[in-house]
Amino acid sequence: MYVKVKIITGSRREVVTKIQEDLYDVSVKEKPLNNNANRRLLEIMHEIFKNSSIRIISGHHSPSKILSIETR
Repeated sequence: MYVKVKIITGSRREVVTKIQEDLYDVSVKEKPLNNNANRRLLEIMHEIFKNSSIRIISGHHSPSKILSIETR
C-alpha cells in the first residue's frame, strides 16, 4: 500500500492528521538535518501501522513523500 505524507518539520508539537485513507499530514519537532525528520516520520508511522515494513519511496529531500507500507 502506498501512503502520501506531507511533513512539517521544526514544529512545537508532533501531530498526525489523517486527511484521507492514504493521505496524512505529519508535524515533527526535528529539523530536516542529517535525515532526522525522516527518521522521526518513520517512527511515528510505525506507531500507526504496527507490524508493518515502512520505507520512503519518493521525496527524501521534499516535504511531500510517498511511503510504502507492507504488512508482515
